[in-house]
Amino acid sequence: MTDKTLTCKNCGNQFVWTAAEQEFYQSRGLQNPPGRCKDCRELRRAEGGGGRSSSSSYGGPRQMYSATCSNCGKEAQVPFQPRGDKPVYCSDCFEKKRSSSGPRRY
Repeated sequence: MTDKTLTCKNCGNQFVWTAAEQEFYQSRGLQNPPGRCKDCRELRRAEGGGGRSSSSSYGGPRQMYSATCSNCGKEAQVPFQPRGDKPVYCSDCFEKKRSSSGPRRY
C-alpha cells in the first residue's frame, strides 16, 4: 500500500491517508476511506457528532419539546413532538417503566 492524498468533505483541505492507516482500516474490516481530516474528525467527536450522543446523526443539536409527564406530572423535555394520543414520560419515569418491563428482546 502507498500513502494516498484525500480531500476533507468538511473543510476541503487535503490530507494524507498513510499506508499504516489504510492497513489499520483494512484490519478492522472498514472498506471506505475517511471522509474527514484528523482535525475535523476530532472536532466532530468533541461536538458529539458521532451519532451515539444527544446530537442527531446529521451533526446538529436535537430538537427538544416540552411535555408534561403522564405518570408524575413533572415538566419533561422529549426528542419528539408529543401528539396527545400516547403517554409521554419524564426521563425518571421512563427509566423506571423500562426497567420494570422485564428483559429487552432484540
